[in-house]
Amino acid sequence: MALTMQTMTDEQRKSVAIEYLKAFDNGGVTSSGGSIIDLFADDAQVFFPKWGLASGREQIGRLFADVGGTLKSVAHHYAHFNCIFSGSDTVVIEGTSHGEHRDGPWRAGVPAWAAGNWCDVFEIRDWKIQRIYIYLDPDYAGKDTGRYPWLDTD
Repeated sequence: MALTMQTMTDEQRKSVAIEYLKAFDNGGVTSSGGSIIDLFADDAQVFFPKWGLASGREQIGRLFADVGGTLKSVAHHYAHFNCIFSGSDTVVIEGTSHGEHRDGPWRAGVPAWAAGNWCDVFEIRDWKIQRIYIYLDPDYAGKDTGRYPWLDTD
């Protein structure tokens, strides 16, 4: 792990997190035309439900290829983000999204129990993402309903 070279403000950390989300919406390409992987420290970690923990840029690239390969499109709703700062390197962003998975479309709130609500916990230092834990329902198209009898899918 690299030594901390400068202290970042909460807003600077938030800007790195937003750049990551926008790159994800843009097929993995950042606003400067680089790869989303460039936003990560060499020893970064990313957790995604039903995939697990990816450590290092190579595994993170594999995770994004696996997950991204199931998505036709995704759009995060930036105007509705709730950002929480811990006073350290941590930024938590809660939000909503819509898009299309290979199994079908999704939109937060349609229906109320379906995919589209998410929360990401970021650790960002020295303008690099050190860690992201992604919390969401990876059943984007809402196909896994049979195991949940309380869902009214009619």
